[in-house]
Amino acid sequence: MIAVVLVGGEGTRLRPLTLDEPKPVLPIGGVPFVSLLLDRLAAAGVTKVILSCGYLPDRLRAAVVSAPAGIEVEVVVEDEPLGTAGAIRFAAVGRVDGPFLALNGDVLGDADFGALVAAHHAAGAVASIGLTPVDDPTRFGVVVHDAQGNVERFVEKPPNADGLGPAPWWVNAGAYVLDPSVLDLIPADRMVSIEREIFPELVGRGLICVHSDGYWRDIGTLESFLTANADAVAGRVHTRLGGADAAILVDGSARVDADAVLIAPVLIAAGAVVGAGARVGPDTVIGEGATVGPNATVQGSVLLAGAQVAADAHVERSAIGRNALVGERAHVLDSALGTDQAASAGEHLTGERRPA
Repeated sequence: MIAVVLVGGEGTRLRPLTLDEPKPVLPIGGVPFVSLLLDRLAAAGVTKVILSCGYLPDRLRAAVVSAPAGIEVEVVVEDEPLGTAGAIRFAAVGRVDGPFLALNGDVLGDADFGALVAAHHAAGAVASIGLTPVDDPTRFGVVVHDAQGNVERFVEKPPNADGLGPAPWWVNAGAYVLDPSVLDLIPADRMVSIEREIFPELVGRGLICVHSDGYWRDIGTLESFLTANADAVAGRVHTRLGGADAAILVDGSARVDADAVLIAPVLIAAGAVVGAGARVGPDTVIGEGATVGPNATVQGSVLLAGAQVAADAHVERSAIGRNALVGERAHVLDSALGTDQAASAGEHLTGERRPA
């Protein structure tokens, strides 16, 4: 089984974190997101993964050097944006000769890709769409289908649930199985959306959908990135971290002062330092080599590798970029610092994005 993963976006909603790091390389629980995705693909029996990208490909290549055993990873680079269908065609033509997985590369989840593949084969489908349930259909494209799973129509961000039946409503989860014949429907000379152009063309021609109740979260905004980290540490999504609601995960090489307070769920990565009187957690990840100074508070936040929070500072619901600094007595709330950036001593940031 081959999987094509779309990782070409610039992650603009996550800036400044993505100014020098592609979104799939940002850490979830201290692990590059793309590594967690490769874990899932390996568990589903995938043997080759093609990453279709166009943004900072060298950073992506470096992140997948240690792929799971038995998986070959190839990175292909788009010269220009091709849209979701165009990117799939670009990566798959000449590389696949049978049904293959195609995935959006910015969704943290634990749905069984193998079950989606099995349903595709059992139905003799041309294309299969994995669905996830939502309680509010107005923010998504709803997939309407019959009792056998045959897709009947798509309703894009409806103003209300009229005519859509009872909750929950089922939306595209960004995971597909496609027959190679689908590639012939995708023009090669322009941007093409698989959701808006190709799938509607396949209604009534072998397009099915498969329900999954597993965890699902798009990590494309600061809020969702922070929530994904918290959920991974708390074990709300199944990952190699093996987290739990009461998890206090401290790497053996980290140094946590005896007078520091860790509030679960929390993860302290390799080489991190937490000073005396500091309070860290809940829902917090302190990245590799990061530092939390004496009497500082960090909660609901993610510190990337090498980030520093100085003494008496307060960080809440924020992301602090690689080697960035939160100065003494500074307050950072609902904000993000880019790589090497700083909040000065005593400065107060609320809802700000400080670029690298």
